[in-house]
Amino acid sequence: MGVFEYEKQGSSPNKTCSNPMLMESSSTVLGSKGLIRKHEFLLSGNWDGCIDTLNAIKDLMDETRASALFLIFKQCLLECLNRGDDAMALAVLRKEVSASRLGKDKAQNLAQSILSFKDVQFGEIEDNVVRELRKKLLAELEKLLPPPTMLPERRLEHLVETAVTAQIDSCMYHNTLDAVSLYEDHCCGRVQIPTETVQILKEHKNEVWFVQFSNNGDYLASSSSDCTAIIWQVLQDGKLMLLHTLRSHRNPVSFVAWSPDDTKLLTCGNGEVLKLWDVETGTCKHTFGDDGFIVSSCAWFPDSKRLVCGSSDPEKGIYMWDCDGNEIKAWKGMRMPKILDLAVTPDGENLISIFSDKEIRILNLGTSTERVISEEHPITSLSVSGDSKFFMVNLNSQEIHMWDVAGKWDSPLRYVGHKQHKYVIRSCFGGLNSSFIASGSENSQVYIWKRQDTRPIEVLSGHDKTVNSVSWNPRRPQMLASASDDQTIRIWGPSLSKKNQANKLN
Repeated sequence: MGVFEYEKQGSSPNKTCSNPMLMESSSTVLGSKGLIRKHEFLLSGNWDGCIDTLNAIKDLMDETRASALFLIFKQCLLECLNRGDDAMALAVLRKEVSASRLGKDKAQNLAQSILSFKDVQFGEIEDNVVRELRKKLLAELEKLLPPPTMLPERRLEHLVETAVTAQIDSCMYHNTLDAVSLYEDHCCGRVQIPTETVQILKEHKNEVWFVQFSNNGDYLASSSSDCTAIIWQVLQDGKLMLLHTLRSHRNPVSFVAWSPDDTKLLTCGNGEVLKLWDVETGTCKHTFGDDGFIVSSCAWFPDSKRLVCGSSDPEKGIYMWDCDGNEIKAWKGMRMPKILDLAVTPDGENLISIFSDKEIRILNLGTSTERVISEEHPITSLSVSGDSKFFMVNLNSQEIHMWDVAGKWDSPLRYVGHKQHKYVIRSCFGGLNSSFIASGSENSQVYIWKRQDTRPIEVLSGHDKTVNSVSWNPRRPQMLASASDDQTIRIWGPSLSKKNQANKLN
């Protein structure tokens, strides 16, 4: 029995894996001329196997080989001393280390390590600690030995995940949480995204200017030039039911904003004040500003206790309030331009504002640093992604631009195909992992893009007039709402034609 074979026989049993083929592949370290099974050799303490394989690799640099052997011997000596086998530790040092030609310095270092281990007198190390030390050794060897001498930990799993991700990214209509099979190429049909009208809401009496789903996906809020806003409830079967009609504004209601906890709703009157509503009761809780305060847009902070509001009056600027109307902070003055739109990123770190038609200002609220992006054409609206990393602006040049909040991009991603010349058109992120973009259009249609594609993948027809706003349900990735000048709200869902055909065949 060799010196290192004792270690192998005295080790604890190997772990098992529910997928033996995957474990076999992912637990293998390949060498140009040899192979080390990590699970059998390193993690079980089979030092003979490790040493033999390292020595068998001919195209490995001597210095690299010596460094790897040093790490293995050091772990071996530690474990010998841990179980009180000083004689075995000395035998390893005298015979195996000498035969491995580590060099004088490394051999002396190992000898000193024996003395230091003895001086510490740490007592017996538990088995679970030994296993963790072996895993740490494995990680050090992975850094030391370059591929293909050694593959990184869980390499096969990483390659499989990369392949699955690539298939999902290349799938034009991927919008489902269903598992992706490795047995065939993945390809979703258009049935995965909303393409057909499943419900038409006709309760508004004039043009519908804005729609937005609540953060939990259980409600939809709409605003109209009929001077009302409506809160709709999303039922379990996917149908929407009128819950509250909010009547208090004297002018058309141009914008609404849900609090992050979905208990409160803000409504912006066109050229009028800002109002706060209780979602459960449908009652107005507070009115912000006065008759001279012209509100353009509003947004919430993540705590649902603070809000900001922008004014199209150049001297009013931006106000931050609590829910009782107490002013917390204000950005205003003679040099303050008018605010067309604004948003707070969901993480609460940045305030993004549209200034003077063509400027985007990103204010970091923690550091007070500011970045300005200038567009060539007038901006009509702003939308922020749920992960706080991206935002979009609609331009009257018939383009939508997506920028990163962090400022790493030199130019935006551009989306074209829809029609926008003179009206305020709003777009949104949506679908599973916000993989899609949707927008209204002046030609009465709804456009859907895959985020990485500049041209639309779907154009939805149904409205009779300009589509002003769209909103994708954040909890139901196959539900989309659109608001139009034709006084209706359309709820879009997946095409049922294939399902109906299947039912007929059955």
